Amino acid sequence: MTLKETLERSVQKHGDKVLMKFKRDGAWQTRTYREFLDQVRNVAEALVRFGHVRPGDRVALLGANSPEWCAIHYAITGLAAVAVPIDVKLQGQEITHVLSDSGAAVLLMDSAGEANVVDLAGRCPALRHMVLYGAQKPELDNGKLRGIQLHDFDAVLAATQAQADGHDAAYDRFHPKDDDVASFIYTSGTTGRQKGAMLTHGNFTANFRQLDGAIDIFPDDNFMVILPLHHSFAFTVCLVTPIASGTQMSFVESLRTIGENIRETSPTIVPAVPLLLEKVYNKLLAGIQAKPAARVLWALGVRNPVRKGILEKLGGRIRLMISGGAPADPIMLKGLEDLGLKAREGYGITECAPVLTLTPFDAPIRPGSCGKPIPGVEMRVVAPNAEGVGELAAKGDNVMKGYYNNPAATEEVFQDGWFLTGDLGYIDADGYVFITGRRKALIVNREGKNIYPEEVEQQINRSPCILESIVLGYRPPGETVGEQVGVIVVPREEGIAALEAAAKRKFTEQEIEERLRAEVKKQVAAIAEYKRPRRIQIRWEEFSKTSTGKIKRYLYAMSEAPVE
Repeated sequence: MTLKETLERSVQKHGDKVLMKFKRDGAWQTRTYREFLDQVRNVAEALVRFGHVRPGDRVALLGANSPEWCAIHYAITGLAAVAVPIDVKLQGQEITHVLSDSGAAVLLMDSAGEANVVDLAGRCPALRHMVLYGAQKPELDNGKLRGIQLHDFDAVLAATQAQADGHDAAYDRFHPKDDDVASFIYTSGTTGRQKGAMLTHGNFTANFRQLDGAIDIFPDDNFMVILPLHHSFAFTVCLVTPIASGTQMSFVESLRTIGENIRETSPTIVPAVPLLLEKVYNKLLAGIQAKPAARVLWALGVRNPVRKGILEKLGGRIRLMISGGAPADPIMLKGLEDLGLKAREGYGITECAPVLTLTPFDAPIRPGSCGKPIPGVEMRVVAPNAEGVGELAAKGDNVMKGYYNNPAATEEVFQDGWFLTGDLGYIDADGYVFITGRRKALIVNREGKNIYPEEVEQQINRSPCILESIVLGYRPPGETVGEQVGVIVVPREEGIAALEAAAKRKFTEQEIEERLRAEVKKQVAAIAEYKRPRRIQIRWEEFSKTSTGKIKRYLYAMSEAPVE
């Protein structure tokens, strides 16, 4: 089934049911399934009339989460064209790479970013049209860009409204197939330049069916849209799944208003990244401590009234919290469950549309595991070592066709019909998947022992004085075999402030560095000696990250001189 077919089927069944809830000018608004399809048809008409879009053409989309973003994406794919969603947080050079590599001829973007991309557009030879949407109304000057036509989104929709409603509408003339590419989703870029994963209509709808087999989806479910929809996790779970299942989705206004928006919209399913769930968890714990009655009841073991209050504070209907995008702390997940919120971890990868595993909701959390393969997904370990750890490989209808315009990279990730994820891990006797690290990040020391940076980082980051860290391999001058372990750490301001308060004085920069090195050594004492960092460096700014919070490792390296 195609994305277009899932939408049309849901409109037939649930035409007047609310699909989307979103806030504009301080008030909540809704859009029904039928209203959404009407907008999709209108956008499709405009794309064909003004952008001359045809099947197979690449159309880029740059903007924050919004109903317009969703309608544009479904209009592109409904024409059998290819949507190229772009992360709004990418820098100019990265945006240029995506536009140029994909060969996008049309770019639709939120007008708030107009000045930035107008400067870049001249470097993208295939680009011919830019359509600006959003609340801001910039002055359009078609002379500003040679060879590129600028259009106002509302104006082109108004000009094509009547034809979009007619019998010869563009939306009705094109019919994508299951194996047609629906989207190029560019990889997060933690280990180098982004590659465009070619994901088909069938990949996305297969992943929906696989998820539907892994969790119960009820007619009155409401998915909270927090994560950016340009990312495959949010796109499949928060957009494709609600539309295909005939349920509802609600948009948060911003990361600052998540708590307020959850109370206002009463979601039932909240997909999020671990960092966000951790903030929610810590805030809820602080709330219990701040209320004497709740604190006493919790200490006495009378917890159901406290849990009921927490649930009401979060809209009263949350039944599932799904963590994805990065490894989650099992202690935090267990803590959320103790508070009455069922939270489970999943694992996925862009190239697999993306979900591969999920911890069953009717089973206890298994520390360190990201769950079992969901129905319709097969997983195996390739070339396991003595401990059973090797590269995880996946197979299923959700696996991409390959990387666009990059046959060498495509060949590298497929082996005998299996997709090689690049993640190292093992599968236990009960079928639970455990991830130990990334293949490209693996450190092998002189004795041939494998060190997984994520394991060491997780241990170091337990310190209240450390915000984040990167564990990297390095070779001292003169050594040509193996690597030693080094780490770069970023201080946590609150933790340092607490130490200063206890000492009743401000620390010098040198004293802070000494404290941080001592903290690292204290934390890593719990792991094997060969995994402990030999070099400890301090960085005063946070690391550059992808949209899902993963550190872009390829940007960092240990300095030459030992710093300890």
